[in-house]
Amino acid sequence: MSMTDPIGDMLTRIRNGLQARKTVVSSPASKARQRILDVLEREGFIRGYNFVDLADNKAELHIELKYHDGAPVISKINRVSTPGRRVYSSVRDLPRVHNGLGISIVSTPRGVLSDAEARESNVGGEVLCTVF
Repeated sequence: MSMTDPIGDMLTRIRNGLQARKTVVSSPASKARQRILDVLEREGFIRGYNFVDLADNKAELHIELKYHDGAPVISKINRVSTPGRRVYSSVRDLPRVHNGLGISIVSTPRGVLSDAEARESNVGGEVLCTVF
């Protein structure tokens, strides 16, 4: 069965794992999901992730969630651009999440970047999600 929003599914799995105080959550693998996880790891919101091959040409991502003093590092993770409503932003209009304390993850021509990296590279793109 096909999934209409694979990125939204991964974000929901992370959100549910944090709420249940899990240390590791799994999600089906894709390159787009890996690029988003690379940004989350670079910005310090997750410990890391592992790519695991399964049978029948399937693969999974095992995402290691991060906690600080027993509280999740990610307090909010929201999908912005959905398959039914794409949200694009120029570099001047990139959203600031909680006055710069959080990040927006943006899909740009230079790859998937955080909002700060996109401003530094002077590129805009599709705003995938916000993390705080």
